[in-house]
Amino acid sequence: MSHILLVEDDLSLIEGLEFSLIKNGFQVEVARTVKDAVAALKTSSYDLLLIDLGLPDGSGFDICRKVRQTSNIPIIFLTASDEEVNIVMGLDIGGDDYITKPFKLNELISRINALLRRARLSETAPTELRSNGLTVKLLENRVWKNNREIELTAAEYRLLCLLMRHPNTVLTRQVILDRLWDSGGSFIDNNTLSVYVRRLREKVEDDPDNPVFLLTVRRLGYRWNVAE
Repeated sequence: MSHILLVEDDLSLIEGLEFSLIKNGFQVEVARTVKDAVAALKTSSYDLLLIDLGLPDGSGFDICRKVRQTSNIPIIFLTASDEEVNIVMGLDIGGDDYITKPFKLNELISRINALLRRARLSETAPTELRSNGLTVKLLENRVWKNNREIELTAAEYRLLCLLMRHPNTVLTRQVILDRLWDSGGSFIDNNTLSVYVRRLREKVEDDPDNPVFLLTVRRLGYRWNVAE
Protein backbone atom coordinates (compact mmCIF):
# COMPACT_ATOMS: atom_id res chain seq x y z
CA MET A 1 0.00 0.00 0.00
CA SER A 2 1.49 3.34 -1.09
CA HIS A 3 1.86 5.98 1.62
CA ILE A 4 0.92 9.53 0.61
CA LEU A 5 1.49 12.77 2.50
CA LEU A 6 -1.26 15.26 1.67
CA VAL A 7 -0.28 18.84 2.49
CA GLU A 8 -3.43 20.96 2.33
CA ASP A 9 -5.08 23.54 4.61
CA ASP A 10 -8.61 23.56 3.15
CA LEU A 11 -10.64 21.30 5.42
CA SER A 12 -13.41 20.67 2.90
CA LEU A 13 -10.89 19.64 0.24
CA ILE A 14 -8.95 17.51 2.72
CA GLU A 15 -12.06 15.51 3.55
CA GLY A 16 -12.86 14.72 -0.09
CA LEU A 17 -9.27 13.98 -1.05
CA GLU A 18 -8.60 11.76 1.95
CA PHE A 19 -11.78 9.76 1.33
CA SER A 20 -10.99 9.28 -2.36
CA LEU A 21 -7.34 8.32 -1.78
CA ILE A 22 -8.20 5.78 0.91
CA LYS A 23 -10.98 4.38 -1.28
CA ASN A 24 -8.39 3.83 -4.01
CA GLY A 25 -6.12 1.86 -1.71
CA PHE A 26 -3.69 4.52 -0.48
CA GLN A 27 -2.55 5.16 3.06
CA VAL A 28 -2.89 8.89 3.73
CA GLU A 29 -1.41 11.27 6.25
CA VAL A 30 -2.40 14.93 6.35
CA ALA A 31 -0.35 18.02 7.17
CA ARG A 32 -1.94 21.50 7.05
CA THR A 33 1.17 23.69 7.21
CA VAL A 34 4.74 23.77 5.96
CA LYS A 35 5.93 23.23 9.53
CA ASP A 36 3.73 20.16 10.00
CA ALA A 37 4.82 18.73 6.64
CA VAL A 38 8.50 19.13 7.44
CA ALA A 39 7.96 17.46 10.82
CA ALA A 40 6.07 14.56 9.20
CA LEU A 41 8.85 14.04 6.66
CA LYS A 42 11.39 13.72 9.47
CA THR A 43 9.47 10.95 11.23
CA SER A 44 7.86 8.97 8.39
CA SER A 45 8.65 7.82 4.87
CA TYR A 46 6.25 8.37 1.98
CA ASP A 47 5.85 7.13 -1.57
CA LEU A 48 4.41 10.39 -2.91
CA LEU A 49 3.74 13.96 -1.77
CA LEU A 50 0.58 15.83 -2.74
CA ILE A 51 1.26 19.47 -1.89
CA ASP A 52 -0.93 22.57 -2.07
CA LEU A 53 1.00 25.67 -3.11
CA GLY A 54 -0.79 28.13 -0.82
CA LEU A 55 -0.26 27.27 2.85
CA PRO A 56 -0.76 29.41 6.00
CA ASP A 57 2.95 29.59 6.86
CA GLY A 58 4.55 29.49 3.44
CA SER A 59 4.43 27.82 0.05
CA GLY A 60 4.43 24.28 -1.21
CA PHE A 61 7.56 25.33 -3.09
CA ASP A 62 9.35 25.58 0.28
CA ILE A 63 8.55 21.95 1.04
CA CYS A 64 9.64 20.80 -2.42
CA ARG A 65 12.99 22.58 -2.18
CA LYS A 66 13.69 20.99 1.19
CA VAL A 67 12.68 17.52 0.04
CA ARG A 68 14.79 17.71 -3.11
CA GLN A 69 17.93 18.21 -1.05
CA THR A 70 17.79 14.55 -0.05
CA SER A 71 15.05 12.70 -1.95
CA ASN A 72 13.59 12.00 -5.40
CA ILE A 73 10.14 11.11 -4.04
CA PRO A 74 7.38 11.97 -6.58
CA ILE A 75 5.72 15.34 -5.91
CA ILE A 76 2.41 16.61 -7.31
CA PHE A 77 1.47 20.24 -6.72
CA LEU A 78 -2.14 21.28 -6.13
CA THR A 79 -2.63 24.85 -7.30
CA ALA A 80 -5.54 27.25 -7.59
CA SER A 81 -3.58 29.17 -10.21
CA ASP A 82 -2.96 28.05 -13.75
CA GLU A 83 -0.46 30.85 -14.35
CA GLU A 84 2.44 29.55 -16.39
CA VAL A 85 5.05 31.14 -14.10
CA ASN A 86 3.87 29.07 -11.12
CA ILE A 87 3.69 25.88 -13.14
CA VAL A 88 7.16 26.35 -14.60
CA MET A 89 8.63 27.26 -11.20
CA GLY A 90 7.14 24.16 -9.61
CA LEU A 91 8.58 21.88 -12.25
CA ASP A 92 11.94 23.66 -12.27
CA ILE A 93 12.49 23.21 -8.54
CA GLY A 94 11.77 19.49 -8.70
CA GLY A 95 8.03 18.94 -8.88
CA ASP A 96 6.93 16.03 -11.06
CA ASP A 97 3.41 17.13 -11.91
CA TYR A 98 0.74 19.68 -11.05
CA ILE A 99 -3.03 19.77 -11.17
CA THR A 100 -5.13 22.92 -11.14
CA LYS A 101 -8.10 23.33 -8.80
CA PRO A 102 -10.89 22.49 -9.26
CA PHE A 103 -9.94 19.08 -10.60
CA LYS A 104 -11.56 15.72 -11.14
CA LEU A 105 -10.61 13.16 -8.52
CA ASN A 106 -10.30 10.40 -11.12
CA GLU A 107 -7.75 12.48 -13.01
CA LEU A 108 -5.74 13.02 -9.84
CA ILE A 109 -5.77 9.31 -9.02
CA SER A 110 -4.58 8.51 -12.54
CA ARG A 111 -1.69 10.95 -12.24
CA ILE A 112 -0.72 9.56 -8.85
CA ASN A 113 -0.70 5.99 -10.18
CA ALA A 114 1.36 7.03 -13.21
CA LEU A 115 4.01 8.69 -11.05
CA LEU A 116 4.16 5.74 -8.67
CA ARG A 117 4.64 3.33 -11.60
CA ARG A 118 7.41 5.52 -12.97
CA ALA A 119 9.10 5.65 -9.57
CA ARG A 120 8.99 1.87 -9.21
CA LEU A 121 10.48 1.41 -12.68
CA SER A 122 13.30 3.84 -11.96
CA GLU A 123 14.16 1.93 -8.80
CA THR A 124 14.57 -1.34 -10.69
CA ALA A 125 16.09 0.00 -13.92
CA PRO A 126 19.83 -0.69 -14.22
CA THR A 127 22.18 2.29 -14.10
CA GLU A 128 25.11 0.40 -15.62
CA LEU A 129 25.78 -2.15 -18.33
CA ARG A 130 28.88 -4.35 -17.98
CA SER A 131 30.40 -7.00 -20.22
CA ASN A 132 33.63 -7.79 -22.07
CA GLY A 133 35.61 -5.25 -20.06
CA LEU A 134 33.19 -2.46 -21.00
CA THR A 135 31.19 -0.39 -18.54
CA VAL A 136 28.37 1.88 -19.69
CA LYS A 137 27.18 4.49 -17.17
CA LEU A 138 23.63 4.98 -18.36
CA LEU A 139 22.90 8.02 -16.20
CA GLU A 140 26.00 9.78 -17.51
CA ASN A 141 26.02 8.49 -21.11
CA ARG A 142 29.68 7.56 -20.73
CA VAL A 143 31.61 4.39 -21.59
CA TRP A 144 34.78 2.86 -20.20
CA LYS A 145 36.91 0.06 -21.62
CA ASN A 146 39.18 -1.59 -19.06
CA ASN A 147 38.80 1.50 -16.82
CA ARG A 148 39.72 3.91 -19.63
CA GLU A 149 36.99 6.19 -20.92
CA ILE A 150 36.30 5.95 -24.64
CA GLU A 151 34.54 8.54 -26.77
CA LEU A 152 31.52 7.43 -28.79
CA THR A 153 29.19 9.37 -31.04
CA ALA A 154 25.52 9.45 -30.07
CA ALA A 155 24.65 6.80 -32.66
CA GLU A 156 27.56 4.55 -31.63
CA TYR A 157 26.49 4.86 -28.00
CA ARG A 158 22.88 3.91 -28.77
CA LEU A 159 24.04 0.95 -30.84
CA LEU A 160 26.35 -0.29 -28.10
CA CYS A 161 23.62 0.02 -25.44
CA LEU A 162 21.15 -1.84 -27.64
CA LEU A 163 23.58 -4.70 -28.20
CA MET A 164 24.72 -4.92 -24.57
CA ARG A 165 21.11 -5.03 -23.37
CA HIS A 166 20.59 -8.17 -25.49
CA PRO A 167 23.73 -10.29 -24.93
CA ASN A 168 24.18 -13.43 -27.03
CA THR A 169 21.05 -12.56 -29.00
CA VAL A 170 20.92 -12.05 -32.74
CA LEU A 171 19.48 -8.63 -33.53
CA THR A 172 18.44 -8.39 -37.15
CA ARG A 173 19.53 -5.40 -39.15
CA GLN A 174 15.89 -4.36 -39.45
CA VAL A 175 15.37 -4.43 -35.69
CA ILE A 176 18.45 -2.28 -35.21
CA LEU A 177 17.41 0.10 -37.97
CA ASP A 178 13.98 0.45 -36.36
CA ARG A 179 15.53 1.31 -33.00
CA LEU A 180 18.34 3.65 -34.01
CA TRP A 181 18.53 7.01 -35.68
CA ASP A 182 21.29 9.49 -36.18
CA SER A 183 21.81 12.65 -34.15
CA GLY A 184 19.87 14.69 -36.71
CA GLY A 185 16.79 12.58 -36.20
CA SER A 186 16.87 10.88 -39.62
CA PHE A 187 16.47 7.15 -39.78
CA ILE A 188 19.68 5.39 -40.80
CA ASP A 189 19.94 2.99 -43.71
CA ASN A 190 21.77 -0.30 -44.12
CA ASN A 191 24.96 1.26 -45.41
CA THR A 192 25.11 3.75 -42.56
CA LEU A 193 24.53 0.98 -40.04
CA SER A 194 27.51 -0.90 -41.45
CA VAL A 195 29.64 2.19 -40.97
CA TYR A 196 28.50 2.55 -37.35
CA VAL A 197 29.28 -1.11 -36.66
CA ARG A 198 32.76 -0.76 -38.13
CA ARG A 199 33.50 2.39 -36.15
CA LEU A 200 32.17 0.86 -32.94
CA ARG A 201 34.40 -2.18 -33.42
CA GLU A 202 37.40 0.09 -33.80
CA LYS A 203 36.68 1.50 -30.35
CA VAL A 204 35.60 -1.54 -28.34
CA GLU A 205 37.45 -4.48 -29.93
CA ASP A 206 41.10 -5.28 -29.21
CA ASP A 207 41.49 -6.37 -32.83
CA PRO A 208 38.73 -4.74 -34.94
CA ASP A 209 39.64 -6.86 -37.98
CA ASN A 210 38.96 -10.00 -35.97
CA PRO A 211 36.07 -9.06 -33.67
CA VAL A 212 35.15 -11.27 -30.74
CA PHE A 213 32.50 -9.07 -29.09
CA LEU A 214 30.42 -7.51 -31.87
CA LEU A 215 29.87 -10.39 -34.27
CA THR A 216 28.23 -10.39 -37.68
CA VAL A 217 25.63 -13.10 -38.19
CA ARG A 218 25.58 -13.61 -41.95
CA ARG A 219 22.34 -12.67 -43.72
CA LEU A 220 20.72 -11.82 -40.36
CA GLY A 221 22.35 -9.10 -38.32
CA TYR A 222 24.64 -8.77 -35.32
CA ARG A 223 25.20 -10.40 -31.96
CA TRP A 224 26.92 -9.10 -28.81
CA ASN A 225 28.99 -12.09 -27.76
CA VAL A 226 29.45 -12.58 -24.01
CA ALA A 227 31.18 -15.64 -22.60
CA GLU A 228 28.91 -17.66 -20.34
